[in-house]
Amino acid sequence: MSQYDYDLFVIGGGSGGVRAARVAAGLGKRVAIAEEYRFGGTCVIRGCVPKKLLVYASQFSEQFEDAAGYGWSVGETSFDWPTLIANKDREIARLENIYRSGVEKAGGTAFHSRAELVDRHTIRLLSGARKVTAGTILVATGGRPSPHMALPGHELTITSNDAFHLDELPKAIVIAGGGYIAVEFANIFHGLGVDTTLIYRGAEILSRFDNDLRRGLHEAMERKGIKILCHDVFAGIEKCGDGGLLARTAKGRELVADQMMLALGRTPNTESLGLENAGVALGPVGDILVDDYSRTNVDNIFALGDVTNRLQLTPVAIHEAMCFVETVFKGNPTKPDLDDVPTAVFSQPEIGTVGLSEEAAAKKLGDLDIYRAAFRPMRNILPGREERTIMKLVVEAGSNRVVGAHILGPDAGEMAQLLGIAVKGRLTKDVFDRTMAVHPTAAEELVTMYQPSYRIRGGERVA
Repeated sequence: MSQYDYDLFVIGGGSGGVRAARVAAGLGKRVAIAEEYRFGGTCVIRGCVPKKLLVYASQFSEQFEDAAGYGWSVGETSFDWPTLIANKDREIARLENIYRSGVEKAGGTAFHSRAELVDRHTIRLLSGARKVTAGTILVATGGRPSPHMALPGHELTITSNDAFHLDELPKAIVIAGGGYIAVEFANIFHGLGVDTTLIYRGAEILSRFDNDLRRGLHEAMERKGIKILCHDVFAGIEKCGDGGLLARTAKGRELVADQMMLALGRTPNTESLGLENAGVALGPVGDILVDDYSRTNVDNIFALGDVTNRLQLTPVAIHEAMCFVETVFKGNPTKPDLDDVPTAVFSQPEIGTVGLSEEAAAKKLGDLDIYRAAFRPMRNILPGREERTIMKLVVEAGSNRVVGAHILGPDAGEMAQLLGIAVKGRLTKDVFDRTMAVHPTAAEELVTMYQPSYRIRGGERVA
């Protein structure tokens, strides 16, 4: 009989924690998981899933406009925010139940409680004030939007968490940030008819993405009517006499709106977990420091997902969970592979990307061949919509290997998932060239760009 109550105790019921708990329990291990809020974590409850539902809702305004080009008379339309939120909440509740019951059906125990470490093997459950012990502890508590406490008037703002539960749709909103959360919500609110402004300290939105896509999306958003203010930040926020909010910026602008939203990064959830009681080391932003196998400096305590601040994506947390189970319970030490991770920005138009941007590849590899196509997708022709698709392959000149693939346009995220296989598989441009096109599709451009658009040698563009 083990000296511990459980073989594995997981703190945090998000995608990574639930996957680790469910799979370990399925192996016959004695597993428990504790979640203080709602099972499903950021992705299911207040992130990817509800956001994508809001993205779908916001796209209908353009779809109604485009329908006329195809002979449809749509007639008068209206939008009801409470109906959308109620339907979204019903779906999230369904998914939450699936996440919790999945652990229990596999043989694990699920606690609805905050959990804190007492020492390296002991966990205190605040609900019921009980203590349990475990041979291995996994921390997967995720992250939260940074509150930007130094900003005067920050308490008047909302975050992405709050945006999913607003009582009413604002008439105007200003969003601070230039990352994918800020950009996606700017497109969501604009699509739902909200006067939307995005303010960002950098020179261009979406840092670390390929510059062609960054510029292309910026231009598309401004054509739609979204105002984008770069090289500026909030200096302070205060209430207006009419109940609205006034934001003053570092450059002297005054912006008035019903809501001010901060999307300025995320902070790992490590406060008050008792990590110091077990001697777990933290990084500069409160992130849990781990090795290549997700192990902390305490040999029986592991951490994965956003709380480690490695790569904050749901599929990454799930992958790390599977590697954790292989390492700890299957005797097969497995490192999470975080290279060439495909990702999407559900903006309008959408971005899908995998591998190195042109800029990063030029610094790392020096000699590149760049294949680039820009065109109006067929679906935009009859409605007369000017929005363009950009497709780009970044190819290492010496090996002819495709090291990056980047798309701006409809269904870009879907294409990026499949391109991820090609880039991960280290396929060369010759394989793309030998692949038959599917016609008529936008994706056929990926296999019909036979000549480089230009070349980079020694990190510099030459033709």
